[in-house]
Amino acid sequence: MTLNRKIQVEGKEISVIFDNDQEYISLTDMLKAKDGDFFIADWLRNRNTIEYLGIWESVYNPDFNYGEFTIIKSQAGLNSYKLSVKEWVQKTNAIGLKASAGRYGGTYAHPDIAFEFGMWISPQFKIYLIKEFQRLKSEENDRLKLDWNLQRTLSKVNYQIHTDAIKENLIPQEITKQQIAHVYANEADLLNVALFGITAKEWRDNNPEKNGNIRDYTTLEQLVVLSNMESINALLIQQGLSQTERLLQLNNVAIKQMRSLVENKAMKKLK
Repeated sequence: MTLNRKIQVEGKEISVIFDNDQEYISLTDMLKAKDGDFFIADWLRNRNTIEYLGIWESVYNPDFNYGEFTIIKSQAGLNSYKLSVKEWVQKTNAIGLKASAGRYGGTYAHPDIAFEFGMWISPQFKIYLIKEFQRLKSEENDRLKLDWNLQRTLSKVNYQIHTDAIKENLIPQEITKQQIAHVYANEADLLNVALFGITAKEWRDNNPEKNGNIRDYTTLEQLVVLSNMESINALLIQQGLSQTERLLQLNNVAIKQMRSLVENKAMKKLK
């Protein structure tokens, strides 16, 4: 877990961290904007909160424990009901909320969930939070465009070597039977395996000398395919396909699109 950026929302500094290829927003920092003496546990005991978290996890988390969720949901809203973020995560295997200690200690949430928490603080706070987070993402996209421009400039130095390397090394391999049988912890790693044949953790273990993550070292072609795969995966989730079925389809998409892009004349002109 590493600190990514900080955003300012109505005079409050909100931390945004990066963990397993996913951004999380600090609810602990956001709570400072709430009038009165309140705690995250107060929000978590609300029945509407639990129902929303359960729906979110059911969409994005294949390991979500529905049995424990049903028990928690039946108790939510009662005066005697108490639940911490740590208990919620441990009981349900939730991935949308994180309670961490150490350098970046506190409670963090996936942006979708953080926006809902912002509504609990105030509708105005939620609007400004979304606005500032979108500004942060826009700045990151601008930096990404600069990276692309730099990559195109460098590739002109030796175009033939570059294209040969793509043909030999960048076309994704078909996933193995072991990978098909494995259930991945989050959707980001599902895409990583489909395109790169490796999870984010496996990449970090194999590249301890490199900073950042696997997606910081992608080519222009891979970035294009990755963006397409994110949209396709969202559609497959809505269609109710299992993670295994989606992995097979996404790997097939990655192979076909990469083959197409490395021979695409329009892509060659961008380099």
